[in-house]
Amino acid sequence: MDERAPKRRTKKFARRCVKLSITLPRTYLGNHIRGQLIRCSTSVASNYRATCIAQSKASFISKLRIVLEEVDESHFWLEFIIDEQLLSKNRVLPLLKEAEELTAIFISSRKTARSRQLSIVNRKSSIERV
Repeated sequence: MDERAPKRRTKKFARRCVKLSITLPRTYLGNHIRGQLIRCSTSVASNYRATCIAQSKASFISKLRIVLEEVDESHFWLEFIIDEQLLSKNRVLPLLKEAEELTAIFISSRKTARSRQLSIVNRKSSIERV
């Protein structure tokens, strides 16, 4: 997979969420959700970029945890928009699906990074015992 693809995909997700957000009704609830969804969806993209320049596996895993939290929060607000019937379900569902796919990708990345981190730790402890 092209290493820039996740950067493009998270940025596109953020842009689509922003565009959806600005169509929310200009009510107290609509304004609140608009701000929340814009904040967390753009955080997915910006924090993913930070994972790409992490200085260590531990830092990568930590930053990826933040990305996961933000994409999950985005998912929550998208569900809430549907639940409160603020926008049509058909308009929100593609973004909800994208949030689910991004979550699966980042969980898989975190598992891979953790297993690699553990195998490095195990190798180091094996060498130290010798």
